[in-house]
Amino acid sequence: MERLEQGTRRLAVLLRLAPDPERIWSVLTDYGNLDRFIPNLVSSRQLWRRGNRVALEQVGSQQFCGLRFSARVELELEEDPDAGELRFQMLRGDFRRFEGTWRVDRDEISTRLLYELTVQGKPGMPIGLIEQRLQQDLASNLRGVQQEANRRIEQG
Repeated sequence: MERLEQGTRRLAVLLRLAPDPERIWSVLTDYGNLDRFIPNLVSSRQLWRRGNRVALEQVGSQQFCGLRFSARVELELEEDPDAGELRFQMLRGDFRRFEGTWRVDRDEISTRLLYELTVQGKPGMPIGLIEQRLQQDLASNLRGVQQEANRRIEQG
């Protein structure tokens, strides 16, 4: 995690996986079902598609310090399957800034899944608490993608 000015945080998590990149890609782009396997994602709904651009509405919810925190975002995603990149940026929502990239590729050992996120809370948002949760949740989100890919392999 990198701490930037004005409460902005940049995070990155890399996970090595067994499933092939195409399988991981199909999980990442299953927009209407992301809330089934990504922890703390309450809903994910595709708003529109225009070629390789997609808009989603997502609601996440987390509990910390006995309080429930929910956030809603509308994201525009740009799919680049040849590069294995899914870039996203917030169109509107409960943050000042929320953007990043999912990157899937393969080396000689395994499939690599990289998630990068830059997030900036709105004034009054407890960024310290959010920072803690983001660190913990990013890895579990990637594990959720991995588990769903494995489940789909097992089901054929």
